[in-house]
Amino acid sequence: MNIDELVKKAMELRNKGLRSGEIADELNVSSETATWLLTRPTKEAPKDIFVDWSKIGLSSQRMRYIASALTDMVLESLDEDIDVVVGVALSGIPFASLVADELGAELAVFLPSKHRAKQDVKGTFSHNFAQVEGRKCIIIDDVITTGATMQETVEVLEELGAEPLAISVMIDKKGLESVAGVPLHSLIKMGRVE
Repeated sequence: MNIDELVKKAMELRNKGLRSGEIADELNVSSETATWLLTRPTKEAPKDIFVDWSKIGLSSQRMRYIASALTDMVLESLDEDIDVVVGVALSGIPFASLVADELGAELAVFLPSKHRAKQDVKGTFSHNFAQVEGRKCIIIDDVITTGATMQETVEVLEELGAEPLAISVMIDKKGLESVAGVPLHSLIKMGRVE
């Protein structure tokens, strides 16, 4: 997908009512890049990498394969039982659901601040899923772009008295080893040579 196609897709998503944080998630780009795509100021585009994993997302079998790999990475690094698998909205939830099923654990859903009308308020956990208070958790998401959403997820878990044991993602665009002291495992770690 070229830059004009990304701009067109970003505009389509905005016209459907998505906010820039949600557009960033949908396009797997940083919030800064999503804003740039929507406004196209004269300044140079932010340095970012676009990730299109739609060929995985349109197949439940492919999603299960990825979820199994995410599960394998977590189990390889932990000797503890996992009570709750936390899926980060939106794209982390399908993977987290499959990981929770594979582990026989409960599923919790985190709604980050970038998906809220008031973005100056921290994210929250959905009450329709497992509660995390006092529980051992792992966090599952699709892509880490800047690490800010994952940082927020860990902070909210710890504020609630949960113990985040590990993070497992499909793609890490930032090249992180951990977030807020929680080990990060990624199937694909991206880096830029400049």
